[in-house]
Amino acid sequence: METIKQIIAMGGGGFTMEPGNPLLDEFVLSQSPKNNPGICFLPTASGDNQEYIEMFYQYFITQHCHPSHLALTEPPTDDLEDFILEKDIIYVGGGHTTRMLVQWKLAGLDVILRKAWEQGIVLAGLSSGSACWFEEALTDSVPDTLTPEKCLGFLKGSSCAHYDNPERRPTFHRLIRSGEMVNGIGVDNFAALHILDTRIKKVVSSRPGAAAYIVRKEGKKIVETPLRSVYLGEER
Repeated sequence: METIKQIIAMGGGGFTMEPGNPLLDEFVLSQSPKNNPGICFLPTASGDNQEYIEMFYQYFITQHCHPSHLALTEPPTDDLEDFILEKDIIYVGGGHTTRMLVQWKLAGLDVILRKAWEQGIVLAGLSSGSACWFEEALTDSVPDTLTPEKCLGFLKGSSCAHYDNPERRPTFHRLIRSGEMVNGIGVDNFAALHILDTRIKKVVSSRPGAAAYIVRKEGKKIVETPLRSVYLGEER
């Protein structure tokens, strides 16, 4: 059977931002073919914040899954590749994108995560954990500013999470217009891209109206094309 690569890229949401709304996290779990998938949380971008890790367990311990986490500050094993590749879902948290990517490369996780993706392990995440899969991301890793960041490049183009935050949309447009970033996609809070192989299968949301947009430069103009979003609450 052909392996299908999957990425679920949330602009923002899930147990972090919506502890009372499980729709996006339920969607993540539902994309594994297993009834009780092993799901591993990567809190690297938060500096392996313990409270963040505990929030992950508080939600996922109640679901039909086997939760675990990988904190690079205290790795559970020296064999990170074996640890990651035995999981069914990798869930990447938000925080400091630049720090996360640097630490991943030092630990070899960038290579391991690509291998996981190619083997059909579901890659999911929000904010930093959403944009990191693209060639470029708009990040707030530099205090008080939004800047482009070179990312893993599993997916072509650029990405902007939290796209509905007031300062992000115009900054993303400006950087694409100037050529500082390549054409890409903006993802609102509470919306997620479901990407199979390297193509967007659909956009889902945990709140009505949350959406995603293709953003591209045409001549000197920016053209923003909304993608149809499916509100997961209507599918219950």
